[in-house]
Amino acid sequence: MIWCVDDDNAIRDIEVYTLESMGFKARGFSDGVTMLKALETEKPQLIILDIMLPEKDGTEILRTIKKNSEWRSIPVIMATAKGTEMDKIQNLDLGADDYLVKPFGVMEMVSRVKAVLRRCRGPEDNDVLAVGKIIMCVSRHNVSVDGEKITLTLKEFEMLRLFLENPEKVYTREELLSIIWKSDYMGETRTVDVHIRTLRQKLKECGSMIKTVIGVGYRLEAEN
Repeated sequence: MIWCVDDDNAIRDIEVYTLESMGFKARGFSDGVTMLKALETEKPQLIILDIMLPEKDGTEILRTIKKNSEWRSIPVIMATAKGTEMDKIQNLDLGADDYLVKPFGVMEMVSRVKAVLRRCRGPEDNDVLAVGKIIMCVSRHNVSVDGEKITLTLKEFEMLRLFLENPEKVYTREELLSIIWKSDYMGETRTVDVHIRTLRQKLKECGSMIKTVIGVGYRLEAEN
């Protein structure tokens, strides 16, 4: 669950909508005081916290979070319209994990959220891979698309894992044969094509993220 704290309804709604469309669960708050109250009963994965808030500003809210032993481990990304060097330094020194300068693009926001989550995960979470609405837990051999669990064969799973670990990288059919079926596999490249086709079908609307690079091979394209 990602919490978005911003008193601008339009900005907050866009943040929540974008995160949910990318496979996250998200919740919005119009002020930091209400968000702190919610922290007493629930802990999010990450907080996107605007600096300019009513009652208590974002810097004060950040200071409160980082002083609390139960909350200080929650990653916080600060959003500011100021964008001055001192604002960034002050909030990073207080414990912010990253910052966004308004106006920012929604895909920049998603990219920073994913980067902070990767840095802040505990050892037990290091095997979670996510691109767009596709989420994979390697240790549990689980894959979900837009919250719906799907079943993959071992080779399909290994191929998807490779793509999720290396989005945008193009793999030739020969490379996929070597990596997935191992170097001693003397198969034909059409074996790869068959598995790509069934993988796309199982991924449903996200199957189109696996792109054919004509004359080369395949790559997983992150949604924009």
